[in-house]
Amino acid sequence: MVALAGIPMDAAAIMSSVLEGILYGFSVLMCLGTIWTFTYKRHMQDVNRPIAVVATLLFVLSTAHIVVDIIHLEHGLVKYRDTFPGGPVAFFADVTQVTFVIKNAIYTLQTLLGDGVVIYRCYVVWQSAWVIIIPCMMWCGVAASGVCSVYYFSQASMAEVENFFAAKIGHWVATFLASTLATNMLSTGLLAYRIWTIERKVSAVCTTKRKVPILRVLIDAAVLYSAALGSSIICFGLWNDGLYVMGDLIVPIVSIAFYMVFIRVATSQSNQHYPSTAHRETTETERRKLQQHPLQPLIHRPNDSKFSLGDTSSSKVETHPLT
Repeated sequence: MVALAGIPMDAAAIMSSVLEGILYGFSVLMCLGTIWTFTYKRHMQDVNRPIAVVATLLFVLSTAHIVVDIIHLEHGLVKYRDTFPGGPVAFFADVTQVTFVIKNAIYTLQTLLGDGVVIYRCYVVWQSAWVIIIPCMMWCGVAASGVCSVYYFSQASMAEVENFFAAKIGHWVATFLASTLATNMLSTGLLAYRIWTIERKVSAVCTTKRKVPILRVLIDAAVLYSAALGSSIICFGLWNDGLYVMGDLIVPIVSIAFYMVFIRVATSQSNQHYPSTAHRETTETERRKLQQHPLQPLIHRPNDSKFSLGDTSSSKVETHPLT
């Protein structure tokens, strides 16, 4: 791996670390927002634990990546600046460095986690294992190519380092990028199509429109992630070492893309939680009134509450004491 077009590898390493730090700051804020939306005014048993675990893992992996990236930067610019043959430029071009291999291993785990979450969402929305068979097979391909690319990074010879894009290691990286992009686009497409069909059915009976539809947030997150992957693939196709920079930026982008969806889902659940809470409190009040006036005659009035998704009937019957 030689220098970027017009930019030395040491300058490219500094630039990627700075940009990753900026994106990491945004991901931390969105992680805190995700935790707040899932825990604010809720009991522990009401917290969506799988999503909380995924959000925590995304934060841990992105934090570990930027920590290793800083160590890698310090090694190249300070620790081995005068002792490594070729100086910092050669050090950052050496893909066999332990810190570089660890960074790519973390990136692979982050990608697998993100793609796995999208596939799981497809299963939850479609409620069918047949729909996710192809995405799961593609996810296995992402895992295999990711593991192989990390392995060949650690075992690369000097000739393969100097001819990165033409060597076997470059082919595994290209396979990994293409497979994860295809997996993400297919899974997101299936998920978006299912939500779109459900929204069409619901719109026939529900006149209230949401300000920020979940479908739009899903598409925005998918576009953000796909744009980053597409940029990496373009850099590889042009044999441009901008791939090195994009590899560091994709890790926090994965976290940001999924936090966007997590926050929107939590907000949607909160909006549905408040009406149900109000209805439950009204029911408890009526029950207490009935206990206080057990011998009074009763009348029945149809409930005029609006239709809500998941109801099995269009109207309900409430019992009120005659005062």
